[in-house]
Amino acid sequence: MNAHTPRQSPAEHEDATELFSRTARDLPAGRHQFHKERLMAQIQQEQHVPTTAAAQPRRKRLMRPAIALPVIATAVAGAFFALTLTQGQEAPGGGLGTGPALTTPVGAVSTKGLPQLVDQIAVAAGEESHPKVGPGQYIYIESRGTGTFVKVDHGKSSLVSHDLSTRQIWKSADGTRGWLIDPRVNDGPEGETLSLPDEQGNTPEATLNAPSYDYLAALTTDPDELLAKIYKETDGMGNSPDQQAFTTIGDLLGETYPPAKLYPALFKAAAKIPGVVVVNDAVDAAGRHGVAVAREDHGVREEWIFDKKTHVYLGQRSVQVSGTSGEDGLIKPGTVISTSAVMKRAVVDEMKEVPRGR
Repeated sequence: MNAHTPRQSPAEHEDATELFSRTARDLPAGRHQFHKERLMAQIQQEQHVPTTAAAQPRRKRLMRPAIALPVIATAVAGAFFALTLTQGQEAPGGGLGTGPALTTPVGAVSTKGLPQLVDQIAVAAGEESHPKVGPGQYIYIESRGTGTFVKVDHGKSSLVSHDLSTRQIWKSADGTRGWLIDPRVNDGPEGETLSLPDEQGNTPEATLNAPSYDYLAALTTDPDELLAKIYKETDGMGNSPDQQAFTTIGDLLGETYPPAKLYPALFKAAAKIPGVVVVNDAVDAAGRHGVAVAREDHGVREEWIFDKKTHVYLGQRSVQVSGTSGEDGLIKPGTVISTSAVMKRAVVDEMKEVPRGR
């Protein structure tokens, strides 16, 4: 960071922690913790505070950002990933790992076959069973995720990774009631409420960046109109309008249950964004190989992964593919920023109810 940046007082440190808490709730698995650790590492480095267990801030319920954050989404691993994740095993605790950082070969991309692939994905999405969410019911989504970030310990920066952990979230159709269990966010295994109003007494309206099922059900299913709305509503966010539109659609795929008519429209809208390409082989957090629809921005490639045969959505990953990023350029090409895999998606009758099967 800039050597001339003023040091922060403890009160300012707490303000920064609270700001992030208020602006990151419901951020998709993997992305929120990457940005939070980067933010707190920078603050601690300015204060010369060692990053120890005692020095770590209390992790509060995170909210989807109301301010623009760096556009880095979800990602996967290579040699290390093959060792620890390809069998879909979950490391105990879900806490911080000590390395090595997740890495993967940077595969080639192509625009060849993109229209055909998107059509196949849209058809598969239209054929999926998407039950409606009735009064008193909840959308349940279970995913696995992990990620890599820069950690500062006694003034020394290094790349570390989280253990693979399971995230469970329940949301009512109107978005006013919910529950989250995520060891990378919650203070205890029982999880935390996502019900509104929030700690400040606010009940914000649903948006594309904080959607409810009812909000999604009311959206247009015309791909051109849908994409225009996405560009308009996310104007000024992210690194670029095109990447923010791509990221916004990716967020909707990962931790919502889009209505049946909207689901295919999301893919068709995404295909109209400049710079979208195909990655022939990508791996999700459960070790499942698939084909990816992807887009690169500022050296980071965001990938949505689909089963090669059924074209069902599996998960996402984000990979540093060029240049360097992070403290002292530690995040080099091939570094996996984060990864996620959707394991279950269902409508349930009770809060904290876990459906059987897939």
